[in-house]
Amino acid sequence: MRWIKIAVFLLFLLGIVYAISMIFVPENKNFTVEKEINYPVEKVFPQFSNLQNFTLWNTFFSDNKNMSIEFFTPYEGKGSSLAYVDHKDEDISGDLFIRYVNINKTLKLQLYEGKNNTPYLIDLKFVPLGEKTKIIWFIQTPKQPYLKRSLNLISEDVWLETIDKSMVNLAHLLSNKIEKDNLRENLKFDTLLVENQDSQILLGINVSAKNTKDALFKNIVVNHNKVLNYAKMDLGKKEDEYGEPILLTTPEYFKEKEVSYFYGVPLPKKEPISDNNFTFRTLNASKNYVIFYRGTYASRVKSIQQLVNQARKDSLRSGTLQEIFLEEPNTDAQVVLKLSLPVYK
Repeated sequence: MRWIKIAVFLLFLLGIVYAISMIFVPENKNFTVEKEINYPVEKVFPQFSNLQNFTLWNTFFSDNKNMSIEFFTPYEGKGSSLAYVDHKDEDISGDLFIRYVNINKTLKLQLYEGKNNTPYLIDLKFVPLGEKTKIIWFIQTPKQPYLKRSLNLISEDVWLETIDKSMVNLAHLLSNKIEKDNLRENLKFDTLLVENQDSQILLGINVSAKNTKDALFKNIVVNHNKVLNYAKMDLGKKEDEYGEPILLTTPEYFKEKEVSYFYGVPLPKKEPISDNNFTFRTLNASKNYVIFYRGTYASRVKSIQQLVNQARKDSLRSGTLQEIFLEEPNTDAQVVLKLSLPVYK
């Protein structure tokens, strides 16, 4: 009985010491983190201002396989947001908002954790240094209740570790992107080529849309986002784990009033999918006539006709047309496509 009284007294004493020590701990904390990355600001900034890009390299999101993320339009810039939750630990949840954007210069974000009504304030400043970029993180933690102020003593270390690991991920991601960009700079546009294509497995969605300039492209953008969100969020695929998005349709679909097409991304193999809207489709190995095209989406028709006419001239049957988007379809005024048509005797 005596030992119990002593233990209770010691706990009470420790509680008093802890409560008194909290007087010297601020209710919130401000700190600054500076990092440099060996890529120009125009390459770096979109990885922050687009939250879908942001979650690919930020380890808080990318390292948690149990985390589900929902994005809300607009997907980029001021007003974009996301909500996240850990399915195995629902205490790990929250919302992230972009509140202010000054392109290639400044971003202001707010992060709400759980049911906390006071957000983290995250201001990001981007300083161009030629082919490098300095990123300055100004972080203000939420105000903590008196007896929880000790959390402010460890918050900076947690943020520093996350930022350090995330910047390594970002450098790796940009390295892959720039390598792809360099390859594209050497492409021969508007020249008919012959290619042997290996078989591929595509994850995607079957779609019907009106074949007008605005309606069709807007429909493609919507389904592009659906497919990539499912691959990245539901299947947990990183950017280097899937290929360039492909639209499959009949070669002369541009003559129809309504278009049926399949939009998907290549994956290494089939795997279980829980959403009946998505399906797998196999592209068999084939010999293809190919044209790399850059311009307005509407003007691609001339290049498609060139592929079809060449197949007829060579007395070959043609298969399903593939429109491979080498750059993300954001605007119909400027697209970069690989138009590929399988041909057979």
